[in-house]
Amino acid sequence: MNVLLEFPAIDEDKLRALRLFIDSEFRAFTRTHGEAMEALFNPLRDFLLASERLLTTSPWPLVVGGIGLLAWLASRSWKIAVASMLALLGVGALGMWDDTMKTISMIFVCTVVALVLGLPIGVLMSRSDRVRRIIGPALDVMQTMPSFVYLIPVVMLLGIGRVPGLIAVVIYAVPPIIRFTDLGIRMVRDDLLEAADAFGSSAWQKLRQVQLPMALPTIMGGVNQTIMLALSMVVVASMIGVQGLGQPVLRAITNQYFAMGLLNGLAIVVIAIVFDRVSQAYGLRLQKNREGSHV
Repeated sequence: MNVLLEFPAIDEDKLRALRLFIDSEFRAFTRTHGEAMEALFNPLRDFLLASERLLTTSPWPLVVGGIGLLAWLASRSWKIAVASMLALLGVGALGMWDDTMKTISMIFVCTVVALVLGLPIGVLMSRSDRVRRIIGPALDVMQTMPSFVYLIPVVMLLGIGRVPGLIAVVIYAVPPIIRFTDLGIRMVRDDLLEAADAFGSSAWQKLRQVQLPMALPTIMGGVNQTIMLALSMVVVASMIGVQGLGQPVLRAITNQYFAMGLLNGLAIVVIAIVFDRVSQAYGLRLQKNREGSHV
């Protein structure tokens, strides 16, 4: 009876041999190509360090004013701009200015990298159902995989530091921009595409002048989701050396510092709200402009 209830699993010795084989091959790959891969990501590290240095060394009134101006340009709302500046001032008054700037620089760089990678893949998916069927399941896996799992191969390849954390954050946060780009381009009205064809537009001209502008509000929804996922990964990535608000939260968890964890967690929430409101307002403004142009 007990034999019938036991699941017919793979023999334990064979399973152990398989795990040892995978681990040894991955370590061999790391030893062979680790330095080359580190050199490959040096420009990304320099970009992150330059962004971080700009925000942490610039005078705080200039940073607050610059972020408020960007918030107004994106949303055209003085309420959102003023609220963004007050939120930053509140975080800075609690002694978390440097960590907040490091977190903002990390989110900025991760979002830029996700856009550079995700937009072309999303465009490719929108043009080919076969590519969509191949990439779609991969995106499903990326979105359901526990965030901690992303740290394992990245740390084994590149060690501990900012760049491995940045790569893990990008992998975790890039699926929405790919999906929303694909969705936005597929939702462009057929009559607009037919009009572009009638004027003799090439495929590149049609993409650049019709499809991407029309899909931009939808793409901004993907950008919003990418930013939120990147922020949610900040605390996890602090385990492998990503500086910012995540490290104090990790120390608070380790040492049971309730106040430290609460304040830094609230700072992360404040940044998330600022990014969310600004990106949503920009997307809504694009949507209204697009609807107005068709009236």
